[in-house]
Amino acid sequence: MSDTPYVPPKVWTWQQGSGGQFASINRPISGPTHEADLPVGRHPLQLYSLATPNGVKVTILLEELLALGHTGAEYDAWPVQIMKGEQFGSGFVGANPNSKIPALVDRSGVAPVRVFESGAILVHLAEKFRAFLPTDPAARAECLSWLFWQMGSAPFLGGGFGHFYAYAPTKIEYAIDRYAMEVKRQLDVLDKRLASSAYLAGPEYTIADMATWPWYGQLAGGKVYGAGEFLGVADYVHLQRWTAEIAARPAVTRGRKVNCLFGPLEDQLHERHDASDFELRTQDKLAPAPAAAS
Repeated sequence: MSDTPYVPPKVWTWQQGSGGQFASINRPISGPTHEADLPVGRHPLQLYSLATPNGVKVTILLEELLALGHTGAEYDAWPVQIMKGEQFGSGFVGANPNSKIPALVDRSGVAPVRVFESGAILVHLAEKFRAFLPTDPAARAECLSWLFWQMGSAPFLGGGFGHFYAYAPTKIEYAIDRYAMEVKRQLDVLDKRLASSAYLAGPEYTIADMATWPWYGQLAGGKVYGAGEFLGVADYVHLQRWTAEIAARPAVTRGRKVNCLFGPLEDQLHERHDASDFELRTQDKLAPAPAAAS
């Protein structure tokens, strides 16, 4: 990196080598880079995703719906390896022209319905199964307000703070301070809300919590960016209470494993096609045994 102060040119041009570890998958244009059909399983819901915070939102909801007995929520979950550019395959772009995970194709009706953007998928499924989204107008408005709070706030956490603190090729004090301040403000918003409410939308667990926990619960638990101490997350005691309660839910434990390609082998379920997969097909069950010493 040059020590010369950066002066933006009159017209920006793409420098393909820039962008740090994500340079190979970031580009200023949309659309497919190659032909690749999406796989289709036997269930009515086909999910194409990865166990990032945005992907985990959806698998948590699907597992919660199944736990309630909604058999129509059975799903096939296919991993999309974004660092390999699979989100730019023609099939995936057909499901989500924005080339971001997750994408859902609902095949339960006469014609397949694509749903993209994690918040839209949560609303689609909650309305479809009439669960985790209140029907009372005031309670529904509160739930949707917190859901869209998360959708609008998380880019400051991920693309702002997370990028400059953990991933940028050089540490920029101004950028880290700017986004750390904003993330601290967001944590305070959540902590104050949870001081007077069991869950974000009120006394009941909803899609607002499922959307927010994978980002802010994981941050509060020190699971992302290695930034827990830096941001003083332990100080947000009401957020910590909510984080722990949601983490203890069995459906959340299962949802976090789906399409997970990293971390402990027992927490990696690369594809999910049946409830038994959690017992039979995590990577610790499938990984080859070490060769015996000769």
